[in-house]
Amino acid sequence: MSRRTPQSRNQRRSASAHNPSCPCGLAETYEKCCGRFHRGQGTPPTAEALMRSRYCAFVKHDEAYLLRTWHPHTRPPRVEFDPAMRWTGLEILGTGEGSAFHTTGTVTFRASYTGGSLHERSRFERVEGAWVYVDGDISE
Repeated sequence: MSRRTPQSRNQRRSASAHNPSCPCGLAETYEKCCGRFHRGQGTPPTAEALMRSRYCAFVKHDEAYLLRTWHPHTRPPRVEFDPAMRWTGLEILGTGEGSAFHTTGTVTFRASYTGGSLHERSRFERVEGAWVYVDGDISE
């Protein structure tokens, strides 16, 4: 059994601080997880992956990505961010269809923010092969 020194613990903490997990809740780094979709290096393969990447886009205030992944029939002209809003976590509560073999899907989630949470059942469709957000029902 090895003994860790305070220095080795600090190095481990420092490494994880520079390599945090993605805001969407998955263990990968943002760069390898949702960041690649935000940069246009591929598209989310499932409705859930799109939901996670859109949550991250809200965290990062990435309006271009949100508009690009919004269904053309329901897309707003712009996204307005509340500068005081601090998103603190995403919990996927359930999914319906939305896999690589489907053309529609739903994702039910809870997105937490400082002071509360948003609970929504979102609808997704494929448009020209890529998943897009259509709309959602918010519940209390």
